[in-house]
Amino acid sequence: MSDSDFDPESFDISNIAGNAPDEVKRMFGDPGAFFINRRPFGVDNKIFGEDIQKRLKVTEISIVPKAEESKKTEARFVMETEVAEDMLNGGGNIHGGCSAFLVDLCSSFALLALGFASSGEVNPSVSQSLNLVYHSPAQLGDKLRIINTTLTLGARAQSARTEIWNATHHRLVVSGTHIKMVPSAPKSNL
Repeated sequence: MSDSDFDPESFDISNIAGNAPDEVKRMFGDPGAFFINRRPFGVDNKIFGEDIQKRLKVTEISIVPKAEESKKTEARFVMETEVAEDMLNGGGNIHGGCSAFLVDLCSSFALLALGFASSGEVNPSVSQSLNLVYHSPAQLGDKLRIINTTLTLGARAQSARTEIWNATHHRLVVSGTHIKMVPSAPKSNL
């Protein structure tokens, strides 16, 4: 099956923990296929970070009431991957840019999952800001656990928090906050 033939209905969700509805797990459980199948250009064109994205494994998708505001919900979206050569800087550690890519991508999945669980629609958004704190290095072969939690999901602005943990050495690698917005429709030039 090629990337463009991905069918969420046939995707195996049995290894994805969490209480999210099955349709949410099927829709977002394969990061390698999700955005690739939505690109507006030819199937032969690669997208940025495609190989890294394909190696991400979703381990949990949960939709739960917010602890601070029980009338609102939040998503917890957990992924895992192993640090590979294409993720390293010259010092042999995960590159800061790769960490930023992971925070951007993975937090977006949490926001998309919560939006889809709430409305049944996939609403694209664009980044406004990405704020990162680098805590410790991760090296080739280290297993990463990427924990994403939504903070807000408004009609225009949305945000999520991400922590990248080195599961091999039990330490925090990167923490970040991602703020996104739903773009307005383009204005007519008529």
